[in-house]
Amino acid sequence: MDTALVTGGTGFIGANVVRTLLNHGVRVRVLVRPRGDRSNLAGLELETVEGDLLRPASLQSAVRGVRWVFHAAASYTLWSSDPKDVYAVNVEGTRALLEAAGRSGVERIVYTSSVATVGLRKDEKPSTEEEPLHPGQLVGHYKRSKYLAEREVLGLAKKGLPVVVVNPSAPVGPWDVKPTPTGRILLDFLNRRMPAYVRTGLNWVSVQDVAEGHWLAARRGRLGERYILGHQNLYLKEILDMLGEISGLSVPQIRLPYGVAFLAGCFSTAWAALSGREPRVPLDGVRMARHIMFFDPGKAVAELGLPQTPVHTALRQAVEWFCQNHYVNPIPAKCS
Repeated sequence: MDTALVTGGTGFIGANVVRTLLNHGVRVRVLVRPRGDRSNLAGLELETVEGDLLRPASLQSAVRGVRWVFHAAASYTLWSSDPKDVYAVNVEGTRALLEAAGRSGVERIVYTSSVATVGLRKDEKPSTEEEPLHPGQLVGHYKRSKYLAEREVLGLAKKGLPVVVVNPSAPVGPWDVKPTPTGRILLDFLNRRMPAYVRTGLNWVSVQDVAEGHWLAARRGRLGERYILGHQNLYLKEILDMLGEISGLSVPQIRLPYGVAFLAGCFSTAWAALSGREPRVPLDGVRMARHIMFFDPGKAVAELGLPQTPVHTALRQAVEWFCQNHYVNPIPAKCS
């Protein structure tokens, strides 16, 4: 039986990748930090190896003897008390892991990038992998770090490293334990903390389709290529309407002007800098929301066979998981 190493297996996308690999009969090894939360791996038959992306010496044993490496670990946050940590994990950690995998002679590496590295069109039409990214679209440390990390990865690919890049859009579904910034949108709605909304748009996709896309990239992806793992482009109000239908909760009808949202982000982020606590309204999140982030997953569908589960189904699965795991209080009657 072939073995795959998964980094970030305790997180949202990684936990789903682990389950997908197990379902395909792959032996799974997960890189875990010594004191990291492993609740997302409970009950699964797999191997864990302790290590840290920031300690390159710990990575060589993790990649030894594996056929595939799925590098899903990242610092996915729209605010950090020390941005240097974001770059250290996302850029330096990625370089260290891929170099270790290259020395070990793995057959294929799948790197989890992000649509944050794909350019956005001014006419709000969906972007493909070929859309150039303009400097003004690199909002915040997370986007900049993922852009720099992807450049490192593609540079190593040009030198012969057997790597395929996947760019998930906005995944939703189970095992969002942290939760991610996308999951927080759902939780703010479910916990009645969203009195208004802003005009923005995202490409939404089932996290289980994203996980399957990783496996398909390992089997069918072309080396050195990028693949957008996404599905449906929807405005935020359309997502809220779906969540209202799923949960039975009322949907906010007030559209907040961008200037008001920007001021809220400024105050919230300034308070976070003083208190050291994560802001309720990260300024980088507000700045991102000014852009319509629509993407075209056609390349992944055509070349990889990426599944396209209805977004409504993925949202329902996410709502059920959050409710069952005590993220929502009180639980909506329709979800109990």
